[in-house]
Amino acid sequence: MPYDDETIVKLEGHAKTIRRDIINMLTEAGSGHPGGSLSCADIVAALYFHVMRHDPSKPDWPDRDRFLMSKGHCAPTWYSALARSGYFPVEWLSTLRKIDSSLQGHPDMIKTPGVEMSSGSLGQGLSIANGMALAGKIDGRDYRVYIVLGDGEIQEGQVWEAAMTAAHHKLDNVCAVVDNNGLQIDGPVDEIKSLGSIPAKWESFGWHIIEVDGHNMKQILDAYEEAHGVEGRPVMIVARTVKGKGVSFMEDKVDFHGVAPSEDEREAAVAEII
Repeated sequence: MPYDDETIVKLEGHAKTIRRDIINMLTEAGSGHPGGSLSCADIVAALYFHVMRHDPSKPDWPDRDRFLMSKGHCAPTWYSALARSGYFPVEWLSTLRKIDSSLQGHPDMIKTPGVEMSSGSLGQGLSIANGMALAGKIDGRDYRVYIVLGDGEIQEGQVWEAAMTAAHHKLDNVCAVVDNNGLQIDGPVDEIKSLGSIPAKWESFGWHIIEVDGHNMKQILDAYEEAHGVEGRPVMIVARTVKGKGVSFMEDKVDFHGVAPSEDEREAAVAEII
């Protein structure tokens, strides 16, 4: 996955487009989750526009890399990346959360082209990623499974059962990313239920750990490259991020975990994301 300075600039541009789409989608819908959607935009942009092997014209291609958004309330990030990649018309984005729309508040793999997993109930994504990865091993395919989890989400017990499973089966085709923005719906993660050292926990479960600034595109790409070369262990990228990244009045504000922007806030936010 070689890259140059031009690649970095292009990917940063894709991340800004995703952020603008998030703001516009949520304002149109009048509901949704801007904070965590904005914080993982760089992570997802790098995957869809450089790292992953995928083809929007063949969404069921058996050898495609898979992506799962385990924290399903951040679906707007995924929808923007899918639309901008060509899985469905960009015009669909304005239908977010509307009745009969293919783009519901949480991802629906039946209704939405390119969505690999219906998510919403937190904690389930890694188990599903493990199943996909194990199937790939059994079938002799070399695809990889990428998954984004929230730091509040990994308080869920099922995540740690899945962490043990991935290490036990040596699923080196699993690359997980924790969007470590430090906030969940009720407040700071450390105050709600402290995770201690996230890297140390995952390492103790047998995972290869990479720590990055989740808004530094070069570090993100280097992390994915390193992950691709790891053998015999699943990879966890701990990405330090800022809730609401890119919109100054949303950054590091728990109030914007699940509150859509007003029309005035939309105008101010989009003006910032240039």
